[in-house]
Amino acid sequence: MPTSLWLILWSIVIYPIIYIFPAYVANGSPVIFGGGKPLDLGKKIGGRRIFGDHKTIRGLVAGLLSGFIIAFLESFAISYMLPVGILLTIGTMFGDLLGSFVKRRVGFKEGSKVFLLDQYPFLILALIFAVPLGHTPSLFGIIFLLILTGALHALTNHYAHKMRLKKVPW
Repeated sequence: MPTSLWLILWSIVIYPIIYIFPAYVANGSPVIFGGGKPLDLGKKIGGRRIFGDHKTIRGLVAGLLSGFIIAFLESFAISYMLPVGILLTIGTMFGDLLGSFVKRRVGFKEGSKVFLLDQYPFLILALIFAVPLGHTPSLFGIIFLLILTGALHALTNHYAHKMRLKKVPW
């Protein structure tokens, strides 16, 4: 493979996937390891739950730990990925909670499908949290991640539903 083609592939596809992997793992782990006590402990704001029953303490801890572990493992190959991955993971969990918070404020019920709000808050906040440390993917890499995230969201949720890990396929 010619060097220029390899560099393009690295900057647009490979590096962005490696970079965002702690966030992807953190975002998916609560589906597998979550459950238990709701993070909001049933509390309400304006008569509506803060996050709902699907955002749990165990899910938050599982997301954080799994993302941190991936960041730690990646740091053996790319030294700066430990702090970057930690911020990506924290941003991911904030983004996911923000999405649920907004859905509850607007009046959407738990499990309802809300285009864009279901797929992207975790990714956007993950990227924002990690920006101060630098090393972010190129603009084309970020565009690739937006497309990849939409596709992966649909696929992983479909299969999680088939495996009875989720009640709804979105």
